[in-house]
Amino acid sequence: MLYVVVKVTGVTVLDNVMYVVCVLSSTIRLYNTDTHSPLDLVINVDEMDAPWDIVVCRDDRQLYVADGYSLWRVSVDDHSYVKWLSTESTTDTFHALSLTSRRLLVTSQWWWSRRLRQYSTTDRQLLRVVELPQYVREVWHGVETTRGTFVVGHQGTSQDERLQYAVSEL
Repeated sequence: MLYVVVKVTGVTVLDNVMYVVCVLSSTIRLYNTDTHSPLDLVINVDEMDAPWDIVVCRDDRQLYVADGYSLWRVSVDDHSYVKWLSTESTTDTFHALSLTSRRLLVTSQWWWSRRLRQYSTTDRQLLRVVELPQYVREVWHGVETTRGTFVVGHQGTSQDERLQYAVSEL
């Protein structure tokens, strides 16, 4: 059994190491997936202060961490890091992440940002912006399918814009 005593906001796994980010922490914690015990090292990302999510790319062995107005790229191998993307816009924050074939899908935490943004992990280019229907109030998470569509967990449906929650394929 694994116990973390602060709010965990993101978890990802590569090989037999689990990488965990917690609310209001600049540290990525590492755990052995077989024993669920903490490893003797952590990754400190000095300027990161409020990580919301973390994913790992198996191809380039990089972690991607959403931190409000910044997106960090952290090497699994040498623990070096760089502020990979940043935004000055208050409507385009980095919140929930998913990764498919070197394409990083990002949601924003703000209800008025009804879109998904997809970036290339090879060159940081914005590949596409997916606009969501007007009735979508908050996007919680999104993933790209193997068919090139997107599955999104969100609040708001065409029947009730505020109270219902749904999962939709776009």
